[in-house]
Amino acid sequence: MAIAGCASGPNQNLGTGVGAVGGALVGNAIGGNTASTVGGAAIGGLIGNQVGRNADERNYYNQQRYPQGSNYYPSNGPRY
Repeated sequence: MAIAGCASGPNQNLGTGVGAVGGALVGNAIGGNTASTVGGAAIGGLIGNQVGRNADERNYYNQQRYPQGSNYYPSNGPRY
């Protein structure tokens, strides 16, 4: 997660973390061993990363299309 968070947006970072935790929980519930927990965390982190990346890209393009002062609210992610 630390390496993936270097050059990414806030939704991508959040998605990676939440996906990894959720994947680890599901992997542990299904397999009940360390390998399934680690595998679930890896798969969940990848899926969450891509979902967050998609949200960041959508927000970026909407900000370009609808500048400040318009009636569109482009940012749906966390603000830091």
